[in-house]
Amino acid sequence: MKKLLLAGVAVIALGTISATAADIQRRQMPVKAPAYVPPPVYNWTGFYLGINGGGAWGRSDFSAPFASSSFDTSGWLAGGTIGYNWQTGPVVFGFEGDIDYAHINGSAICGGGVTTCEIRNNWLATARGRLGYGFDRIMPYVTGGAAFGGIKTNIPGFGNTNDTKIGWTVGGGVEAAIAGPWTAKVEYLYVDLGHPDSILGSDAKFKTNIVRAGLNYRF
Repeated sequence: MKKLLLAGVAVIALGTISATAADIQRRQMPVKAPAYVPPPVYNWTGFYLGINGGGAWGRSDFSAPFASSSFDTSGWLAGGTIGYNWQTGPVVFGFEGDIDYAHINGSAICGGGVTTCEIRNNWLATARGRLGYGFDRIMPYVTGGAAFGGIKTNIPGFGNTNDTKIGWTVGGGVEAAIAGPWTAKVEYLYVDLGHPDSILGSDAKFKTNIVRAGLNYRF
């Protein structure tokens, strides 16, 4: 009987030791880290809507018979943007249009000091192509196309004009994906709207530089 009891105790002891050793071994085994999955590369393809705003500065002058010296124009503009991008590899092709309310003006003494010649840009729109290079979530780009604007000229006592002019624009900028479907951009545009209609044979040129920021929502 003693032998049977001793044999039973030995079996139980061996089983306990074996189970404890196996448990220790399991706990000491290193846990395998999950495989690293890199985040997907950002894709710029798609339609977007946005807002924009910024400042402008340029030069203008009036021709004879109310000739003036070259004078500064300056002001601001703000409005809306619509566009579409198509990405192939890192290259991004796009088309963008915008229309802004503008308050860009300037004036100078003209006509030999007899009066003041004034020019003002009331609204500005562009229709441009864009060519960018996508560094994942950052895209520098160049842009160019047509520009349209409302130009008012005034020579007090002699008349005024209020024209819609068509010209051209060229520039560049950088756009970045900031959160979810939102992107932000900063861009520079040079705009030339040519010469508005004349007042008694005197016309003015309108050329301006624009620096503005924009916020877009991509669909």
